Amino acid sequence: MNEITAGFAMCGSFCTFSKVLPQMRALLEKGLHLVPIMSQAAYSIDTRFGKAADFRTEIEEMCGESIIHTLFDAEPIGPKKLLDILIIAPCTGNTIGKLANGITDTPVTLAAKAHLRNNRPVLIGVSTNDALGAAAKNIGQLMNYKNIYLIPMRQDDCFKKPNSIVADFTKTYDAAMAALKGEQLQPVLV
Repeated sequence: MNEITAGFAMCGSFCTFSKVLPQMRALLEKGLHLVPIMSQAAYSIDTRFGKAADFRTEIEEMCGESIIHTLFDAEPIGPKKLLDILIIAPCTGNTIGKLANGITDTPVTLAAKAHLRNNRPVLIGVSTNDALGAAAKNIGQLMNYKNIYLIPMRQDDCFKKPNSIVADFTKTYDAAMAALKGEQLQPVLV
């Protein structure tokens, strides 16, 4: 298998970082080359889930690459055809809304726009408390876009957070391999 270069973009759903980082390791173990990308929030905000500097250090050491975290550094992804696939996980409702409406004002959304110009797949791992609320129409819109695929997802806590959806990040590799073939891994809702 030729080496697959995957952009791995993280947005500020901080509570899911502990689920996403093992998936990054799993992709590396399966031979993928990862180019890390982070939104400004994911790159810079300390939360109760950990310090931004600690996450940055872990990701850069794991991937052996500096994190793309500026618009300037994200822009060449398209013209230079740097990626075979772009994985956005976790992908917040904010980023989903921007992607659905063509807004490219963050490193993650600009990376997606730049990458999509090459007709290559973008794989989204939804993580938002309003997926079945305000973000639902944007998720539905993205599901109909060419070259956009979703990591299978499920309700997070249907009683305490009835509108919340989180991707099953353990399916990241399988969803990525399907997306590289132009297929959506099924079922989307698990």
